[in-house]
Amino acid sequence: MIDHLNIGVSDIERSRVFYEKALAPLGLELMLSIPPEQAEEGGEQQKTGGAMCGFGRAHKPLFWIVGNAKVGEATHFAFIARSRQEVDDFYEAALAAGGTDNGAPGIRRYHEDYYGAFVYDPDGINIEAVCNAPE
Repeated sequence: MIDHLNIGVSDIERSRVFYEKALAPLGLELMLSIPPEQAEEGGEQQKTGGAMCGFGRAHKPLFWIVGNAKVGEATHFAFIARSRQEVDDFYEAALAAGGTDNGAPGIRRYHEDYYGAFVYDPDGINIEAVCNAPE
């Protein structure tokens, strides 16, 4: 349902490395990097003068980080995990890549099959991997 998401990051290289490692267990990979000189007219990248990195699956980036941008307050992103094991793997990979714990993998109150894990990225943005399928 979501086409793509952008977030501002303070250090594009630090965040690129973090997200490459943290999102790998979910099958998300760096698909496109756009340098500042190739900014699209009127886009966020042009406003910030920063590079952009797009992560996704298959053929389309769906999650973008934009360098030199103001880090958003109370920003939260939940990535779909295809299994509870992927949630666990995401959590471990994100912590190993420099993330900070914000909720270990487990069942959450949202519904009986909601299995999620929360981690703060290097800029303090709350990211989550969630599997909504029964065990």
